[in-house]
Amino acid sequence: MSDPYTRLYAGLFFPLQERLKGQGSATARRALEHSQWLDPEALAALQLQRLRALLDHAGEHVPYYVRRFAASGFDPARVTSPADLQRLPRLTKADIRAASASLRSARAGRLAMSSTGGSSGEPLNFWLGHDRIAHDVAAKWRAMRWWGVDMGDPEIVLWGSPIELGAQDRLRALRDRLQRSRLLPAFALSPARVQAFIGAIRQRRPRMLFGYPSALDHVAATAEAGGRVLDDLDIRVAFVTGESLYPEQRARIGRVFGCPVANGYGGRDAGFIAHECPEGGLHMTAEDIVVELLAPDGSPVADGEAGEVVVTHLASRDYPFIRYRTGDIARRATAPCPCGRGLPLLAAVEGRSTDFVVARDGTVMHGLALIYVLRELPDIRAFRIVQETRASIRVAVVPVGELAPATAAAIRSGMRARLGDVAVTVDAVAAIPPEASGKYRHVVSRLAEAHAHAPAA
Repeated sequence: MSDPYTRLYAGLFFPLQERLKGQGSATARRALEHSQWLDPEALAALQLQRLRALLDHAGEHVPYYVRRFAASGFDPARVTSPADLQRLPRLTKADIRAASASLRSARAGRLAMSSTGGSSGEPLNFWLGHDRIAHDVAAKWRAMRWWGVDMGDPEIVLWGSPIELGAQDRLRALRDRLQRSRLLPAFALSPARVQAFIGAIRQRRPRMLFGYPSALDHVAATAEAGGRVLDDLDIRVAFVTGESLYPEQRARIGRVFGCPVANGYGGRDAGFIAHECPEGGLHMTAEDIVVELLAPDGSPVADGEAGEVVVTHLASRDYPFIRYRTGDIARRATAPCPCGRGLPLLAAVEGRSTDFVVARDGTVMHGLALIYVLRELPDIRAFRIVQETRASIRVAVVPVGELAPATAAAIRSGMRARLGDVAVTVDAVAAIPPEASGKYRHVVSRLAEAHAHAPAA
């Protein structure tokens, strides 16, 4: 049972805040809470209806898709199943960078700039409309309520994106206070900072935690090693996302914080793709997202087989993402979830792992801290960062054209700003190859001490 403040915030203040921003998140969440109980056939019909509406709009009002549909001989009116999307080429990050403004709908209103680099290693800037943002918020909100928590319940967020950490102005601070949310930076996890985080969690007694699995696991491991007790705080759930969640991480986070761990999968670019329910099913947001799992040749894989995740976001008509290649690998589940929801399931998400690195002074740091040095550089297409020793790091980059000396200097400066006085080698390469396993890793630490609290490769 939620407390009176949570009921007031979730029922009144948060929906009002969303409406003032032009986002109907509360209405979308109520619709999702109804549709999740539809049978698979009814859900498929709803998804197809929304898919056709997106394709019709894109074919009439989005210059990029007007041209792409014509070149492919693709007629949205003839779409009778998501399988018909196979007639369209897949959308890559390079396509989005090249298309730029031509992906914007002629009927789009005000759009918000967003960016991602994450574990893919390919920086990308793109635009989001109010409807897209509202539906992603609604999907997250629905998943929260599966676990008995709601907007306005006290939370600790262990996160690290500059989009969050750079937005701590007075308006954002007020919103966080109203939402009873406290953001702790997950990048530089020095021993002193981790101890401070443990103290903050004990003092706040949050209903929920949210963060990278590796960062929450690092805090949990530190607390456990030091005999700090955190399992008596009545934390209801720890939500994790942004990386692969490993069994040992799930076990330690759950044991130390005394709560279940709920895995989520998505991104700023692809949207809120799937979330775990209390029965263990990783449910896809089928009302908003069509998920294809494809072999390297672009053909669909069988259920249970690994394939690349390709998504079509049905609420993205202002700046459509149609058959967008995420670069992630996943498997579709072959059995239904006992929770009774009709939403389709993923069995596992593979290939989204980011290592920790270690600064010169011994501070354990999330690998995304280094990724953000490169992802905003417009003349870098892809990269791989390898920490060879605590005193040296090597950065391989795929530049647009020749690698500019100023760009190389910015990379070296950014790395040293985070890691301290280290030797930074920047190499321009033609391509970033995958690991022998076929997975792409874009931050690799070869330090045994970093691996002590990092997920296995």
